[in-house]
This record gives sequence, structure tokens and C-alpha cells, in this order.
Amino acid sequence: MRTLQEIPELRKVLGEYRQRGLRIGLVPTMGNLHAGHLALVETARRHADVVVATIFVNPLQFGAGEDLDAYPRTLAADQAQLEATGCDLLFAPTVTTLYPHGMDNLSQVRVPVVSEGLCGGSRPGHFDGVATVVSLLFHLVQPDIACFGEKDYQQLAVIRKLVADLHFPIEIIGVPIVRAADGLALSSRNGYLSADERAKAPQLQRILTTLRHAIEAGDPIATALESGLKQLGAAGFEPDYLELRAADLGPVTATTREAVLLAAVRLGTTRLIDNLILTLPR
Repeated sequence: MRTLQEIPELRKVLGEYRQRGLRIGLVPTMGNLHAGHLALVETARRHADVVVATIFVNPLQFGAGEDLDAYPRTLAADQAQLEATGCDLLFAPTVTTLYPHGMDNLSQVRVPVVSEGLCGGSRPGHFDGVATVVSLLFHLVQPDIACFGEKDYQQLAVIRKLVADLHFPIEIIGVPIVRAADGLALSSRNGYLSADERAKAPQLQRILTTLRHAIEAGDPIATALESGLKQLGAAGFEPDYLELRAADLGPVTATTREAVLLAAVRLGTTRLIDNLILTLPR
């Protein structure tokens, strides 16, 4: 596996791949990789001839008071994992490389509606930062396919709309959530949890599963969500949101069948997100 940091080198290598008619798959990450990220690489491997991963801790998507400086940076370990999983090329630019003129007056990409509410409501500007850096990586890599995890459900919806609206010729592949044996959705931020918090964290998925069964059985949605908030509080979580949305993140209506139950909570100082897909009764 080759590791590149500069844009001219990246373009040269990718140009050689294209001249050979190879299909390129992209896996954007912020590093500190775990099995969930590696599942993205494995999926890209099945859909492309060449897999390009990126590692870039993007300052644009961190708000005031968030963990930009503390976010784990583990490049050597990440390189070893990517190579073992079959990644061909790693692009790991610096902030100066991607944003050479600074960020104060940087042109940015905004994806309206789908980026509002949920995590977008709790983290103003977050999805503008995501959409901007993903657009930049799409432009630089020009992949045929790109893989993103379904754990960040709203982010995936934002990227799908971005690709559709801006006519990027890229197939977006959503990859199912990878969980620990006890059900906790894998996340780089799980490493922030204390031993006691890590023992409590799987209750988030268990509570969501209970709510999914209740809603699919016909319990009123508002009643189920109210019960869920109480359960989260009793389990030691500080809920940010708990919502049921249509699969496209629009509102649930009388004709909605495929829906998604989404939650964000704080456990100590760590913010956890999770979601479950469900089918509403007729």
C-alpha cells in the first residue's frame, strides 16, 4: 500500500490507474480505525479494482468546544490495518494541503433540509464541513464508488443528496453498522468511555431494539418515544435526541412503511449515536 500526502502525487497515481481502465473505490475516514472502517474497505474491495482510503481529521466539521485537538491520531496503526485489509492507496493530507488559503473565507458546500435537525441541530455547521471536505475528496480522487457507514445515517443521507444534486458520477454504497459483541455500535469515540461507561453503553442499542419492537407491534409512536427517553435517562444517558423518521429522513406520514429510529446521547463526556431500521405496520 502506498501512502501519499500531496495532491500532485495523488493525481499522478490515480491518472495511471485510470489509464489502465481500473475502477476506483473511495473510503473517506478520520483515522483511528476500527472494524467498522475496515468493513468499508472490504466493501469497496468487492466493488472496485483499486481502493483508496483517506485519513483527514477535518477541522471544518468540529464545532466550538468539540474534540478536534483530542481526536485520536493513530496513523501508523491505521496504515497497518488498511494494508492488511487490502487497501491499495492511502491519502493522508495535512490541513494546509487541503485548505492552503485557510478556512476563514473558504468556499463551502451546504446540503439543505436533510442536514437540518438531528445531529445537524445539535452540531451547527457540522454537515457543511462534512459536505465540503467530501466534495473536495470526490473532486481529487474522482472515484467510481464511495463507501460510507450507516451508523452515521444522517451523514449518509447528506452525501447521497450531495451526489444527486451536484451530478457527481459516483455510486454511494451504504455499509451496515458494525457492532461489538455486546451490541455497541463501533466508533472511534468509544475509546473515550471509562470502563464503567463502556459497560453501560450497550444499553443504548437494547433500548432502541425494545422501541423498534413496540412501534412495529403498533404502539403509538409518540408514546414509544416518550417511554424511550425515560429509559435512556434511567440507564444513565443524557439524551440529545430520539426520533423516528422516514427512511429518507423526511417526516413519518400515514403512508410511511420504511422508517429509521435515530438516537444521540451523552454518556459522561462522550457523545454516542445509533440507529435501527424498522417497518411500520399498515
